[in-house]
Amino acid sequence: MDTITSKGTPGPNGTVIRGARVVTMDRDRTVGNRDLHIGTDGRIRSVLEPGTPIDGAAEFDASGLIIVPGLVQAHVHLCQTLFRGLSEARPLLRWLRERIWPLEGAHDPETLRASANLGIAELLLGGTTSVLDMGTVHHTDALFQSAKETGIRYTGGKALMDTGEDVPASLAETTSHSLAQSDRLADRWHGDAGGRLRYAYCPRFVLSCTPEALRGVAERSRRNGMVIHTHASEQPDEAAIVRAAYGQPNIATLRSMGIQGPGTVLAHGVWPEAEEITMMATDGTHVVHCPSSNMKLGSGVIPLRAYRDSGVNVALGADGAACSNHLDAWQELRLAGLLASMASGPGVVDATAIFELATIAGARALGLSDRIGSIEAGKAADLVAITSDAPVASGGGSTYTRLVYGTRATDVRHVWVDGHQVVRDGALTTLDLKDTMASADAARHQVAARLGIDLDAD
Repeated sequence: MDTITSKGTPGPNGTVIRGARVVTMDRDRTVGNRDLHIGTDGRIRSVLEPGTPIDGAAEFDASGLIIVPGLVQAHVHLCQTLFRGLSEARPLLRWLRERIWPLEGAHDPETLRASANLGIAELLLGGTTSVLDMGTVHHTDALFQSAKETGIRYTGGKALMDTGEDVPASLAETTSHSLAQSDRLADRWHGDAGGRLRYAYCPRFVLSCTPEALRGVAERSRRNGMVIHTHASEQPDEAAIVRAAYGQPNIATLRSMGIQGPGTVLAHGVWPEAEEITMMATDGTHVVHCPSSNMKLGSGVIPLRAYRDSGVNVALGADGAACSNHLDAWQELRLAGLLASMASGPGVVDATAIFELATIAGARALGLSDRIGSIEAGKAADLVAITSDAPVASGGGSTYTRLVYGTRATDVRHVWVDGHQVVRDGALTTLDLKDTMASADAARHQVAARLGIDLDAD
């Protein structure tokens, strides 16, 4: 991959990006015209006053662009990208049992890789540089291989499913096999690609995991510090079944199994009980706001203000394309802002706070806030340059307001991960988009044919 220079060749002293308005997301939330010096190691050496000379550095002209930290999505399902539009008009449990689980079980390594490549193409083109991904039960190596080759910053793992109602035979596994496969994948992939790839334990949710599996994951995470990522309290029906089975609410049940703390990331969290929010704040457990998915599946609206007022770190995610129908962080930011205004009043959660969800808060959730999430000296050059001349982004006022409410994925011009340019002038550098889409279409037909699904049916 080319390093961060318009000519493809850095100078011996790296590259200076000049002419942009930089949204740093540093402690002071500094916004202004700045130059960025990027070293040959892909790290930010300094944030400079405009025009500061740097000997031996190549230059990248970013005049008229806004540069923001690479966006972080802390909950996605790359394995589901092929299933966009194939499980519509269903609430969560029917959505899973009737279509999504059988579709996931029909994957082979090649179709899973095609699904991942298509998802990563959409993510990178839209300015998402880091993800926390939950795979399906099998073929997880294909996800890591795709992430390695395409250049995205990837934290993820296999889904654990060792129990549950209506789990298809193609996904069912024993506890010992599930944990053993997690161990193998962690040993193989954690820290690969210079640390760009990291393993995460992904018990799907309480209803598909035995206490033995959950406790096994918790013990491993305590020992090796790897992230735990699961779903919790997404819909009332799910929460009611968990309470009936365990005599306590969903998030508290996970906590009783050791799934809690700064290394734990809970997707959704739409229906927490008051004491659970206090637990999460005390423990340092993270939650991921998935606006489109929660609206599409009729799950509800996350209590964003209550989480923030209690000190719970809230990140952002589009979930999977099978439920949200897209992987666009900008749409999720806009919806998060609009829902917050509806729930709590205009400005109670302002645009700056909303933008945090997809930047520094997302980095905290992934355990990477020392490396990504803001534009500061010493951090990785995960950067997104967007145009500021689109009609919807015109006008005055706060830059954060324009970013949250006026920016679209099509406004993204350049994207870098670790200083390597993965999008140049709106085009991917690590994937051929036409080939990626053709491969995905062929793979979609293969998976659907295995289940007798007619893709042409309306």
